[in-house]
Amino acid sequence: MAVHVLRASILQPITDFKQLFLSDTPMVDVRAPIEFAKGAFPHSISAPLMNDDEREAVGICYKENGPEAAQELGHQLVCGDVKQARVEQWLSFANQYPNGILYCFRGGLRSRISQQWLSEAGVVRPYVEGGYKAMRTYLLNQLHERVNSGQFLVLSGATGSGKTEVIHDWPHSIDLEGLANHRGSAFGKTFEPQPAQIDFENAWSVAWLKRHHISTAPVLIEDESRLIGRVAVLPEYLDAAKQASNILLEAPYEERITRIRRDYFMDAFQHYQKTEPKQAYELLDAFIRDAVFRIKKRLGGTRFALLNDTLDAAMLALKNQNQWSGFDDIINILLSEYYDPMYEYQYKQKADKTIFKGSHADIIEWLATR
Repeated sequence: MAVHVLRASILQPITDFKQLFLSDTPMVDVRAPIEFAKGAFPHSISAPLMNDDEREAVGICYKENGPEAAQELGHQLVCGDVKQARVEQWLSFANQYPNGILYCFRGGLRSRISQQWLSEAGVVRPYVEGGYKAMRTYLLNQLHERVNSGQFLVLSGATGSGKTEVIHDWPHSIDLEGLANHRGSAFGKTFEPQPAQIDFENAWSVAWLKRHHISTAPVLIEDESRLIGRVAVLPEYLDAAKQASNILLEAPYEERITRIRRDYFMDAFQHYQKTEPKQAYELLDAFIRDAVFRIKKRLGGTRFALLNDTLDAAMLALKNQNQWSGFDDIINILLSEYYDPMYEYQYKQKADKTIFKGSHADIIEWLATR
């Protein structure tokens, strides 16, 4: 039986990808959940035409019996109450977002069927020509173009100097750690799930697209290593960053210790007190020990043992006296014995690229007067 699909003339398919992302257009991703989980776009939701099992069955049928049989099987699997439930999802989205659009993998049959079923329910919505694949290609090309243009400044600074605070205070910047939901060190867990690699790259590209649309001036990006948690920074960006102009953030040592204690240890403890109050102390202890263990090889056995002993004393003082000063001893060991020597070595490789150095306020003032 031939499957009728409404002509695409309901609405012309969308081809202006730039405007989609600049305007944060809400999108319905009608691909299967497994496809959505591998990568999607900001402001998109998963409301699939077929679930994972249905998609797999149709795919097998397509390979064995051809497209017409696959289409017929798809309509047999998604009919009646199942079909109505899928349409209700799209209607709910359409009511919430009158400017919302549809997309599937290539802007093909799934988009057109979803569009048709919505139209039959009284709502007309366009779909994206080329679908996910075309939009993903566009964003990757945009990201590579921005990297190759060299229109960015790298913000360097020792651990705890407050680089993220500068990024947040300077509007023409991109917060890669924010996009990655990770602070970028062994202790950088933020208790929010990290995005898929593709989601991170898409969000990075969209952020840069928006900055470039406002101004062609260089954007400010924090100096990063290859990995931010489990998310990888593009290798071509890392290569370009080595040659980019560098701004060095300077901060007093004691200020750095205070910031690290607050951002890494006290914030973690507050999180555990809210989520699992009866185990907050034990969870904080495990969080720190796990982070220290992950850099054990680089620390060496002696420093690793010293840190664990120091943590024993710090946790005891926290439990018995609500005293955080013992954690400053841990931070001091980490900075003086591990992070600062590593940072100084890495910074020497790009010291000649430094065009300005100063405090948080100095940098913001310098950027504003450029």
